[in-house]
Amino acid sequence: MSQVNKLVWSPSSTPEELHPMLDILGGEYPIFDSGRGLKLEFKKVKKVDSYCKVSRAAGKVLIEYSTVAAAARGVGSAMAKLEVEESTSFHTLGIMLDVSRNMVMKVDHLQMWFRRLVLSGYNMIMLYTEDTYQLPDEPFFGRLRGAYSADEIRELDDYAHALGIELVGCIQTLGHLEQILRWDAYGNTIRDTASVVMVEEPKTYQLVSKMIAFWSENLRSRRIHIGMDETHDLGRGRYMDKHGAKSPFELFNGHLARVNEICREYKLTPMIWSDMYFRLSNPEQNYYDLENPIPKSVQDKIPKNVQLVYWDYYHTDESFYDGMIKRHRDIGFEPVMASGIWTWTKLWYDHQKTVETVVPGIKSCRKQKVKELFFTMWGDDGAYCNYDSSLAGLVYAADLAFGVDENDSKTTAKRFDAICMSDYDAHILASGINYYIKDYMVNPAMLIWDDPMYGIAYREGMVRDSEFDLKLVDTYEEIMRKLLPRLEDVEAGNFTHVINILDAAMKKVELRGALLYAYATDDRVALRQIAVTMIPAVAAAVAEFDASFRQQWLDCAKPFGLETIQIRNAGVIARLEETALRIQEYLAGDILEIEEIEESMTDSSQTNGFNWYMRIFSGCFRW
Repeated sequence: MSQVNKLVWSPSSTPEELHPMLDILGGEYPIFDSGRGLKLEFKKVKKVDSYCKVSRAAGKVLIEYSTVAAAARGVGSAMAKLEVEESTSFHTLGIMLDVSRNMVMKVDHLQMWFRRLVLSGYNMIMLYTEDTYQLPDEPFFGRLRGAYSADEIRELDDYAHALGIELVGCIQTLGHLEQILRWDAYGNTIRDTASVVMVEEPKTYQLVSKMIAFWSENLRSRRIHIGMDETHDLGRGRYMDKHGAKSPFELFNGHLARVNEICREYKLTPMIWSDMYFRLSNPEQNYYDLENPIPKSVQDKIPKNVQLVYWDYYHTDESFYDGMIKRHRDIGFEPVMASGIWTWTKLWYDHQKTVETVVPGIKSCRKQKVKELFFTMWGDDGAYCNYDSSLAGLVYAADLAFGVDENDSKTTAKRFDAICMSDYDAHILASGINYYIKDYMVNPAMLIWDDPMYGIAYREGMVRDSEFDLKLVDTYEEIMRKLLPRLEDVEAGNFTHVINILDAAMKKVELRGALLYAYATDDRVALRQIAVTMIPAVAAAVAEFDASFRQQWLDCAKPFGLETIQIRNAGVIARLEETALRIQEYLAGDILEIEEIEESMTDSSQTNGFNWYMRIFSGCFRW
């Protein structure tokens, strides 16, 4: 890690708009408003783009800047001992953090994130909240989910504003609301399907009005993201029972018009995810369809004040982004681009996947002169990522947006090391726990949670590469060896937790390989050794993983949702114990075969991409 010089700024000569930002940063970093040190001087310049220039002279650093966030990025450069002149054409450079899938980040931890983000040059933050905020007289809205209070949101908004960051509400007003619709208070009144609310129902709009009022009253921003994505079954549930079949386009546009009018009442400008307009235009409901046109009659009814957000976390071809941006413009809308810093279905930030998708996305946006860009961090499958690790990806993405070459890892490392007080190269190395077989990512969480007798995730790897288990263990051992000196590093990701991930995943993979071989050859000595020695060692490793998972979760997030991962880990330990018991019964002659292992060994070359817990922990579970 780089050592940061003591930086001193003068309240009398520093533009007043920077005082709150510098005061806040001084609470964590060696930035002071008096005393001896390297003098910080600021000069505001008129630039269309977000611009900062950092130059050094004897005993001082001059930061020329166009916005508060750009000045903060300049401070980050000064901390990293970088002399730069850079700008970004993105008027909005932001993030969207998912706080709806179990993990609800604590206020003080979010504030730490805000500091690191503004030092990287970000000027907008969205908190993706499906129901994780408290509404008056709605006791089941966000119940047992760690929902934010109005006071917490106002505190965050004040903090963000002082740093030069726009905090924007990001909610759902149509789909992805299964967490509230499971309660009878809503399911019996406003539910269409399991996740979609009933359109044209007055009580739906009463609730939506409360949602929008919450964000209008507690945030300065006059923008709000109202979601409305992935509503594939819109109008096909209780709505159809009551009203019959109706065009999904008609239902979607009608609902948007109603919600847009509520936004107008609260003086908010809405944005929505754009996918449903493209999905409903082709029979496969494929968002990324470049052929089938959106009907003119549908285009004409999209409110012109609504911003369409084009989300794409998957494509690696710059020309594809060009095509989708053009499709948005062809229907009369300037898109907001949402790319992705890969945290979902990951235990640690995935740098490889992020680079593959973010680089072409940013290049296309810059070439197509898109002005608003933000990076999402989703929590699909349980939000089990060590989220602080994604700060490495956020610093990297901000550097790209400000024109740093994608291959200039040294500059990014200096900035990250200074801002996050951790080692960038170690973070990228740790990202290697996301093990790739060509384009298929083997999620170590699935290896840990894989049932020891069914081996669904293990088999998936072996079908793709017959030496998968040996290669993975070799890779993981090398990563572990190099990361062991960083056990105490917890500033931007918990490296003790990474070591525990590696250890549990390796032991689990080795157990499965040994079990299959010993059972297939009827090596009873080896089976006894597995039951008595190997399985307890794996269970102990899973327990260590569980303990460090708990620690990193509670360091970052509210306790709600932690139970979902603890239940998974406890289930693995219980199944390991059951495996040992089944082996002992087999060795004693109480059973003639271990049926679970027998069936798991049946040969098949089919792959299924099992990277979700609900698809690997059992062969019998129905959901």
